[in-house]
Amino acid sequence: MKIQEDLKKSLKQFFGFSSFKGLQEPVIENLLSDNDTFVIMPTGGGKSMCYQLPALLCEGTALVVSPLIALMKNQVDTIRGISDEDGIAHVLNSSQNKTDTLQVKQDLINGVTKLLFVAPESLAKKDTIDFFKTLKISFLAVDEAHCISEWGHDFRPEYRNLRTILDQMGQKIPIIALTATATPKVQEDILKNLKITDAKVFKSSFNRPNLYYEVRSKTDQVESDIIKFVKNNNGKSGIVYCLSRKRVEQLAKMLQVNGINALPYHAGLDSKTRVRNQDMFLKEDCDVIVATIAFGMGIDKPDVRFVVHHDIPKSIESYYQETGRAGRDGGEGHCLAFYSYKDIEKLEKFMSGKPIAEQEQSYSLLDEISAYAETSMSRRKFLLNYFGEDFDEINGEGAMMDDNMKNPKPKLKVNDEVLLVLDLIKITKEQYKTKDLVAYLTGKENNLLRSHNVTNNKLFGSGKDNDSVFWNSLLRHLIVNNLLIKNIESYGVLKLNELSKKYLENPNDFYISKNHEFHIEAKFISNTTNRSLNDKELFKILISERKNIAKLKSIPPYVIFQESSLEEMSYKYPITIEELKNINGVGEGKARKFGASFLKIISNYVDENKITRPDDLIIKTTGTNSSLKLYIIQSIDRKILPVDIANAKGLDLEELIEELEKIIFSGTKLNVDYMVNDVFDEDQQDELYDFFIESESDDINIAVEEFDNDYEESDLRLYRLKFINDLSN
Repeated sequence: MKIQEDLKKSLKQFFGFSSFKGLQEPVIENLLSDNDTFVIMPTGGGKSMCYQLPALLCEGTALVVSPLIALMKNQVDTIRGISDEDGIAHVLNSSQNKTDTLQVKQDLINGVTKLLFVAPESLAKKDTIDFFKTLKISFLAVDEAHCISEWGHDFRPEYRNLRTILDQMGQKIPIIALTATATPKVQEDILKNLKITDAKVFKSSFNRPNLYYEVRSKTDQVESDIIKFVKNNNGKSGIVYCLSRKRVEQLAKMLQVNGINALPYHAGLDSKTRVRNQDMFLKEDCDVIVATIAFGMGIDKPDVRFVVHHDIPKSIESYYQETGRAGRDGGEGHCLAFYSYKDIEKLEKFMSGKPIAEQEQSYSLLDEISAYAETSMSRRKFLLNYFGEDFDEINGEGAMMDDNMKNPKPKLKVNDEVLLVLDLIKITKEQYKTKDLVAYLTGKENNLLRSHNVTNNKLFGSGKDNDSVFWNSLLRHLIVNNLLIKNIESYGVLKLNELSKKYLENPNDFYISKNHEFHIEAKFISNTTNRSLNDKELFKILISERKNIAKLKSIPPYVIFQESSLEEMSYKYPITIEELKNINGVGEGKARKFGASFLKIISNYVDENKITRPDDLIIKTTGTNSSLKLYIIQSIDRKILPVDIANAKGLDLEELIEELEKIIFSGTKLNVDYMVNDVFDEDQQDELYDFFIESESDDINIAVEEFDNDYEESDLRLYRLKFINDLSN
């Protein structure tokens, strides 16, 4: 009791708090008893206090290993703020000049410094180790300890040498390792690498009941969707994450021109700009930060009200940590992610050329985040299961705080299907991953199944009455409900456990809801949210007008305006050429060529029905891509090959085709004949022309299916460009 009272007294004395948060107190007591300690605490749980207070109370200096200089600086400033002596906390790194380094060492020798923050790279230097041998080290704190594990989302090879470095110091030093995101596999890896397998483990719940989780389909209008979302949260503090620096810059500018106080943040900005933008966000001079994952670690802004992911992260750990920056004060926190399976495929492409083990590991992590996005079960239950925590999706705290629980899909009773899956895993001796089991059930051979010669097995194709979406969903439900074990070390092989063996002996009712289907997304289809907003009556009238014009001109209707463009017109109500140009897929050329009759219809409709036009839905665009557009147009005029245009601008061919589609579909005429002639002979072009002129839709998936994969999708998209260009521009 006396120790507890003393600790609370010290907490009040140094930090001004009357009580500890969560597991802080028992963690500190354990460390002060010179015991190795492992702390797993979610973002905002107060991990830093677990080593800051003990360091102030212990004799000697605590070494704190941290991955980021910015993170170290923040903590040093915090500790110095509670003491009259600046030397109480220091950073030691290679960027310091000789004078600063000498001052740090002098404070350490004099016993002034209680916390020394150091990067693992600096710690590994021989002269640094020799110097530390002469000091009294109270303990080693390993912050962001998931960096140790190859299975962690932010792996740093230098972290794996910490145990060796510590042994070289020749002192018996207790270790405290701390992380906010650690799966059971990562936890095990950390403990083994640091050789603290006997450490007392303190694990807080990963549940953040105040956070609302939502996933929306990512379409070509994702920027508009984000702008609308941010505008609906006007004046609130938020973070928007993008994977690329280029996207960060573009989206920040789009937010700015639409009246939103936003700033960019990424590692490519100079340090002065980064610090300024971060400070403006922290001081509430800026509402929204658009950032890469370089932003956020160690940033303590308690009133972030939303976190938006323009791109789905590479792992569940990353997603959890980034969303965890919302609602740290216990208030509202909306976590919105935009998801397209194409993003997963792009990330997979980056893996080519890397070692097989690394590829498999990355694929496994991508599979998990993809499953999270596509699942229709409780997202909170899914997340917590990933971190080894059970959750009651009906009565648990925050149970209804996600889009799936708020708008549940109908449940299916799947007793027979569960038995089929468990039997299959048992008969095949627990050697397959999810994708292989799904292929086995649906009767679709892959390389692995072909090598195992399974086509004659009675269970091959036994589940073909259901599609792969169904079987993926079922397997996910079985994992989350602990009826299957996913073996991480074997990159996701599924195994039976005691519960699944009991189920085989005594089956009971098991219900699931099918996953969301994000795999099949037509290229220029608008967001379902937009569809729900549109004026159905006006949309019908516009469809009819398009049909009439198409008949007069003897061209397919989609050549005039795509259906998605008409949908957008029917909820934005453009009545001027300028407004029509801002409709996705229109542009100046098409607006002037086909727009007059549509504008007249919309204007009359607005007047007759006394409609108040939603000005806030008219998303302003920036000229961000104007230089790229100009370069592409000039290159095509010079008949430069697509691969050379793409390479010159750091694009892949798919990205170039996307840019060409934006240009041509909006009404700009380009002579792409030389590109098409390079791919197709005359007979093939005639065949494709006949298809597109007769087709009621330009959906590329229909074309791929029609020609039974005779042509690559990218080649069909290239011909479609020529077709629309020739007929409508």
